[in-house]
Amino acid sequence: MIKVLFAASESSPFLKSGGLGEVIYSLAKEIRKLEIDARVILPKYADIPTEFRKKMQKLDAFTVDVGWRRQYCGIEYIEYDGIPFYFIDNEYYFKRSGMYGYYDEAERFAFFCRGVLESLQHIDFIPDIIHCHDWHTGMIAPILKADYPIYDKIRTIFTIHNLYYQGVFPREILEDIIGLEPELFNISGLEFYGGVSFMKGGINYSDIITTVSHNYAEEIKTPLYGEKLDEIFRAKSSILHGIENGIDYNIYDPQKDEKIFQKYDKDTLSLKSINKTKLQKELGLYEDENIPLIGIVTRLVKQKGIDLILTRIEKKMREDAQIVLLGTGEKYYEDLFDHLKDKYQGRLSVNIKFDDFLAHKIYAAADLFLMPSLFEPCGLGQMIALKYGAIPIVRETGGLKDTVTPYNEYTGEGNGFSFSNYSPDEMGAMIDYAIKIYKNKDAWEKIMKNAMESDNSWGKSTEKYVDLYKKIMEEV
Repeated sequence: MIKVLFAASESSPFLKSGGLGEVIYSLAKEIRKLEIDARVILPKYADIPTEFRKKMQKLDAFTVDVGWRRQYCGIEYIEYDGIPFYFIDNEYYFKRSGMYGYYDEAERFAFFCRGVLESLQHIDFIPDIIHCHDWHTGMIAPILKADYPIYDKIRTIFTIHNLYYQGVFPREILEDIIGLEPELFNISGLEFYGGVSFMKGGINYSDIITTVSHNYAEEIKTPLYGEKLDEIFRAKSSILHGIENGIDYNIYDPQKDEKIFQKYDKDTLSLKSINKTKLQKELGLYEDENIPLIGIVTRLVKQKGIDLILTRIEKKMREDAQIVLLGTGEKYYEDLFDHLKDKYQGRLSVNIKFDDFLAHKIYAAADLFLMPSLFEPCGLGQMIALKYGAIPIVRETGGLKDTVTPYNEYTGEGNGFSFSNYSPDEMGAMIDYAIKIYKNKDAWEKIMKNAMESDNSWGKSTEKYVDLYKKIMEEV
């Protein structure tokens, strides 16, 4: 049996900031079904709920050198939903509110990367493959190759969930914090415009690279999407694979979702409107089951197309539509939406918070789901929306292009609406077209069924990962 250790900065159900946390948990669970011994190792954050912290079993403790600093490192363990989870424990680095955004991010995650490798002899589990996720784990592969010859049979896979966030820090951290000595280590594979990039380390020193959609794997080979690393991706095309994320239909299924007002499926679509009117009442919107309701569940950052939304939102408020927004992010965007909600009471609901229950209610209530991203490696929101019959309006980029097929009113094919350029006019025109189709009840019922029949489960993707695991083991 192939043994795989997922190294990541977050995972459901312990703590998550977005799609990465959901993917780690659901992917590990699905891969274990295919007779792969997949386990997960994470930082032990202070905000992990007490119910989990109390159940953790302390396995061992030792010290880890972070440059000149010698730090305590504890290893704790819990099994959840059949998945073994390990936690790297250090209060100096992780006993803080939240997960990210601190001045010493380089040191925190350099400690985590080295702690993962040091922990192997303490957890009675030597993996065949360490599967690293995003920049926070990018230094595992370089450190493994430089400092751990005893583990020379361990292969590494590096999955890029979002290339925009690269973990770039001053070059001095290479020796002072990461612990790699420049005179003994070829640092060209880490250098990034005068600094050191955790992301580049994962890309250059891992045996296989994956991204979270086929289209994104192609896009990052271009200057437009490659974040100044496109030349490397073109050179590494033979080991670069795009594998779409999936969603867990045990969590996202309107037929059995306990978080929504009224359960429904593709054969009882009329019940969906109950979710709309009850959400309208809960959020103080005008109650009208016939008005098109546009849902937006997102991070309020530029990547998600928030600028496009803000350029057209007031026009939609003057027309026959309602909008419900849920998300947190940059204060600039939060303040703009807060101002608008007071101006358009009854038509616009702005909810600046993280609320999983409300998110489910929005998916179940919305007729349309707006996701006009500037770039989108994969995206989970559009996949969830499809399952709930909330028809996506997306920009044709990354995983959005892979999962949303434009509706053809002549053939009845397609499961959503899309536009190609990052343009407020194109987005506005597509929203208008979608609302026009919405008013045709027969056409709308057809597109809703198409959407709900879309298969974005983990099935195909997990098989692709297992094929990669087998391939990489053949090369050992």
